Amino acid sequence: MSESKNIYILWTNDNVETSRFMVLFYSTNSMMNSLWDNVTVILWGAPVKLAAENDGIIEEMKAAQHVGVKFSACLSCARKFGVVEKLEELGVEVFPWVEPFTDLVKNGETIIYV
Repeated sequence: MSESKNIYILWTNDNVETSRFMVLFYSTNSMMNSLWDNVTVILWGAPVKLAAENDGIIEEMKAAQHVGVKFSACLSCARKFGVVEKLEELGVEVFPWVEPFTDLVKNGETIIYV
């Protein structure tokens, strides 16, 4: 039985160019080239606002979703920035990440921190 290969990208940097050329470029191309079975981008902190309001970032997120990248955002962060509904409209899952993220770390999952 082959082991599932998943990667999680913790997106905490709201710099537009870093977001475009690392988070979105890497996640999209990883799925397009079958480098991972599943790619999940976790938005935590200021990127929730960037992802909800920047048209260029929104378009690149849609392209990533089209090839299978999953996006999920910290509920508390999204509430603080007032973007819960907008993120959900964009197909971003929004929920409390503290315990699930801790489990990912404790379980030795592959995580990129940006």
